[in-house]
Amino acid sequence: MHAPRADAMTPLYDIAGVRRAEAQAVALLGGDGFELMRRAGAAGWRALLEHWPQARRIVVACGPGNNGGDGYVLALHALQAGREVRALHADGHPPRSALARRACAAFVDAGGVAAAADAALPECDLVVDAMFGIGFDGRADDATSAMLAALAGCGADVLALDVPSGVDASNGSVPGIAVRATRTLQFIADHAGLATGAALDHVGALAMAPLGLPEGSFEGIAPAAWRVRAAALAALLPRRKRTAHKGAAGHVLVAGGNHGMGGAALLAAEAALRAGAGLVSVATRAAHVAPLLARTPEAMAHAIEDPEDVVRMSAPADVCAIGPGLGRDAWAAGLLGAVINRAHALVVDADALNLLAASPRGLRTDSVLTPHPGEAARLLGRSTAEVQRDRLAAAHALCLRFGCVVVLKGAGSVVAAPDGRAWIIDAGNPGMAVGGMGDALTGIIAALRAQGLPAAEAAVAGALQHAVAGDRAAETGGARGLLPSDLIAALRHPDDAP
Repeated sequence: MHAPRADAMTPLYDIAGVRRAEAQAVALLGGDGFELMRRAGAAGWRALLEHWPQARRIVVACGPGNNGGDGYVLALHALQAGREVRALHADGHPPRSALARRACAAFVDAGGVAAAADAALPECDLVVDAMFGIGFDGRADDATSAMLAALAGCGADVLALDVPSGVDASNGSVPGIAVRATRTLQFIADHAGLATGAALDHVGALAMAPLGLPEGSFEGIAPAAWRVRAAALAALLPRRKRTAHKGAAGHVLVAGGNHGMGGAALLAAEAALRAGAGLVSVATRAAHVAPLLARTPEAMAHAIEDPEDVVRMSAPADVCAIGPGLGRDAWAAGLLGAVINRAHALVVDADALNLLAASPRGLRTDSVLTPHPGEAARLLGRSTAEVQRDRLAAAHALCLRFGCVVVLKGAGSVVAAPDGRAWIIDAGNPGMAVGGMGDALTGIIAALRAQGLPAAEAAVAGALQHAVAGDRAAETGGARGLLPSDLIAALRHPDDAP
C-alpha cells in the first residue's frame, strides 16, 4: 500500500477534541478568545463573498453562544460592505456569552439591527445560520424550535457556520427540526459527526476554515476518525509484480446462495473477480451451479448440500466470504459453523450476521463484519435508530463485542478496527440503495484480503473501491436504476492500475 495524497485522507475530530484544540489555541494566543471569533466571522464572510457575491439582503440567525458571536462578526463585515443585513435571535435568547455580547455590541454600534425573530424571516437573498455550532445537544425550547422551523422553511440559500442548526455534531444525528444548509463552513477542524448518517442530508457542500490556529493547538489530540476520499483509492489498492500469477492474487471462497437466493452469491463472486482475486470458488445449492457458470465461467461453482462438504472446498482458499444469500435454515447454520471451525480469514455479511446475532460465537481477530444498520442493531441488541444515532460509536461497539474489523454500511460508511482506529468513506450515492450492493462489497473486501491486505486495510480499501465504483457507474448511466452489476463492471478502471 502506498501513502495516499494528504487531501485524500484527512482527520476528523469529535466535539471534545475540537473544544480542547480551541482552548489550547486560545491559551497560545494569550487568552484572547475573541481573536478566534473574529477569524471565524471573517472566514464566513469570505465564503459568502465567494459563493454568493450578488447577495444584497442577508439575514444572520444568531444563537446566544459563541457561534452566534461568529454570526455577529460576519454581519458586521456585511454591514461595512454596504449590504442590507439583519441579525436575528430566537425570542428570549439574546447573546449570552461574553464574546457573543461583545460581537453583537460591535455590530449594533456600527449601525446594525439586532432583534428577536418574528414567526417568519424577512425576505432575503441568503440566510447565515449561526445559531448553535457544535453547541447543540439535541434539545431546543419552543422559541428556538420556532426559529429553526423558520430557517428550515425560508426557501433561501443557507450558509451554516460550523454546523447546520438542529444537527448534533457529536454524532451526526438529527433529533428534530434542522436546517438544510446549501453550504457548511466548519471551523478549526472537520467534524466526524458531519461525515456520516443523517447529517449528510443537512450539511450541503462541506468546507473547513482552520482559522490559523497556532502551532501546538492539536497537541495530544487524536482524530476520532479519518475521512477517505476517492483520490486515495489508487494508493490503497494492492500492487502486482510483473511476475504475478493467479496463485499470488489469492483464492476466495464464497459460501451462500440458498434456495431462491443464488444471485447474491453470484454477485459476490463476480465482485471478487473484478476486484482482482486470482481464483474464486462458490459453495452453493446445486440448483444454482449451472446458472452461475453460464453467467460467470471464471468462477468455480460447487454444489453443497451437506454443509460439512464445505470443509473440503475451503482447504485451498485464503479467504471465505460467507453470508450472501445464505438464509437462516439448518443448511445455512451448518455452513457458517463449518466455515468458522475451519478458521478461515472471514468476511461475514447478510444472513451470516443474523445467525451470529442469534447465536454468538468467537471469530478470528482478522475477520471482517459488514453489517447494514439493521444487522448491526441485531448484533448489538439495540434498535436500528440507536445505531443510526451514533454510527461511529456503534461500529466501535461491534469491534469490542466481536474483536474484529467492522464495516457499518450506509451513507458515510464507517470502518472501525479493534485497536480504536476508524475511517469514514466519503464516496457513494443514493442510487446504491438497492439489493445486492452489500453482496458486491463482501466480494470486494474478500478479494483484497486474498491479495494480502490486512483486515482493516482491506475493509477501508474495499469500502472505498465499492463506493467509487458506484459513483463511476452513476456518472455513466445515472444513479436512478443503478444495479450491483453496473457497479461491478465499474470496478475495472484504468485509474486503478494494478
